[in-house]
Amino acid sequence: MWLFKKNGPSGFSSSSTAEQVTSGIDASSLTAIVTGASSGIGAETARVLAVRGVNVVMGVRNMDSGKKVREEIVKQAPSAKVDAMELDLSSLASVRKFASAFNSSGRRLNLLMYVQHHYNNAGVMATPFTLSKDKIELQFATNHLGHFLLTNLLLENMKKTAVESKKEGRIVVVASEAHRATYPNGIRFDKINDKSGVKKKSLVLPVYRYSSYLAYGQSKLANILHAKELSRRLKEEGANVTANSLHPGVIATNLFRHMTLISVPVVSGVIEAVGKLAFKNVEQGAATTCYVALHPQVKGISGEYFSDSNLSKPTSFGQDAALGKKLWDFSMELVK
Repeated sequence: MWLFKKNGPSGFSSSSTAEQVTSGIDASSLTAIVTGASSGIGAETARVLAVRGVNVVMGVRNMDSGKKVREEIVKQAPSAKVDAMELDLSSLASVRKFASAFNSSGRRLNLLMYVQHHYNNAGVMATPFTLSKDKIELQFATNHLGHFLLTNLLLENMKKTAVESKKEGRIVVVASEAHRATYPNGIRFDKINDKSGVKKKSLVLPVYRYSSYLAYGQSKLANILHAKELSRRLKEEGANVTANSLHPGVIATNLFRHMTLISVPVVSGVIEAVGKLAFKNVEQGAATTCYVALHPQVKGISGEYFSDSNLSKPTSFGQDAALGKKLWDFSMELVK
């Protein structure tokens, strides 16, 4: 990506890479969990963190893919500390199993990083209507609810680690600018699992029924609201743990594979050609994630939204404290 290179206040831009934004940082005393690390920006995030000395635990759905990523990282950096553990964020049982295994291992936890970007990693985008194993709409289940439960199960470990190590813990959630395209009320609390919904005429949106695109936007809005409400609660407790969300940029991966037109070879070819100019590559796509996780500039910052390794602003929905509190209570009921 070579367009729009102007550096922001942080000194970085959309063309900065994960290695560039973490240059010179020694993170050898930290332990991180990185979800979605079997490919794409999740794998690149795990690699760069490992290169900077972080003890990385990759949460992956496909253990074979996770092991291959681990082998590649160790091949490049023989001293890298990287492990893979099975984690399917669409399954609450899998989340509980992963958290129990990690906490039982006695490991500390400094960084909790949700780097979902498509279902082959840990997240989903614009899928046809599907329910998870727990009978919850798949995009909401995978992109938000799994994270919500895992965070709650690991939070005491993070708070304890922050006290004992005297180092700030950081929770980093990959959201998306797609949060700007969601349902009229932001989150469809009363119809989260409703495929058909209720048809209503609207000048803005013709229907309120399930839309794969709006459902994805809803799940990304939930990411932002979760990080913001979690941040508020952590500050209230006086915990030395921050929580922030971010937009990684549009990355040239198979993120769009559920979109019908893009399966047409001609359209796919055009998008690939344009993508090389306008989209980020994986190294650039992982930059903001690594910046928010490791950079000293982010110390003490919590409840914010980042883009291109700089502070940004979400929609009014994304800044709605009451909506965030309602989502928290709603999510608590779903994970009981």
